[in-house]
Amino acid sequence: MNTYRRLCGLAGAVVLTLCLGLAVTPAFAHNDRVLVFAAASLKNAMDGVVDAYTGEHDTDIRVSYAGSSTLARQIEQGAPADIYVSANRRWMDRLEANHAIRADSRFDLLRNRLVLIAPRVSDITLELEPGVDIRAALGGNGYLAMANTDAVPAGIYGRQALQSLGAWSALQGHIAQADDVRAALALVARGETPLGVVYASDAVAEDRVRVVAHFAEDSHDPIVYPAALLADVDNPSAERLLRFMRGDRARAIFERWGFVVVPAD
Repeated sequence: MNTYRRLCGLAGAVVLTLCLGLAVTPAFAHNDRVLVFAAASLKNAMDGVVDAYTGEHDTDIRVSYAGSSTLARQIEQGAPADIYVSANRRWMDRLEANHAIRADSRFDLLRNRLVLIAPRVSDITLELEPGVDIRAALGGNGYLAMANTDAVPAGIYGRQALQSLGAWSALQGHIAQADDVRAALALVARGETPLGVVYASDAVAEDRVRVVAHFAEDSHDPIVYPAALLADVDNPSAERLLRFMRGDRARAIFERWGFVVVPAD
């Protein structure tokens, strides 16, 4: 990412910058600061990893959480991040094809599972087998909460899984699509929808929901979280953080929040 793109990114990411509480100044590029763009489903686990890392390093780390597609598009527009962690390979592949990441830094960090959830007080039970009638379980005017099924990884995986069960067509008009998987989780946690499709790690992070059933892993593409440095990033602190994310301390934190860590080569 060249200097021109970084400057354009500052203008294109004003809202992001304000939300993070950062001033748009050249100091942001100093090597004792790291900005991570991470998939929304990583929120609890990444917060824990950052806390562990900053307990040992005098580094200012900020993490922006959103749907992988949203973050990838911000990167394409020149947003000044250092590290990107996607919830699927598709968006990382796109950035790599456009030379927006350092291909030599890329690796698969985590895996996840897809689950059907309900509010904890709900008594809904379902077996996720071919022919399952999820539409009937929603009730007359109920909706199934999902992340955006066209762009957000959790939504894409969910659509694939529902199609494999033969349940997708019957659910048309009864899906509440959210901007990211955590927003879909919140709809179920608040009781606004009777069911939702999220990651297993999301269910771990929210006490107000319970897992109704797990989708078969072969019903959708493998859920893989690749991580990489952005192109032309020359920030030793970012490189150290990326290495830390593959270490034993980070592994324990990711596993605590329901992720499966991909072994380092």
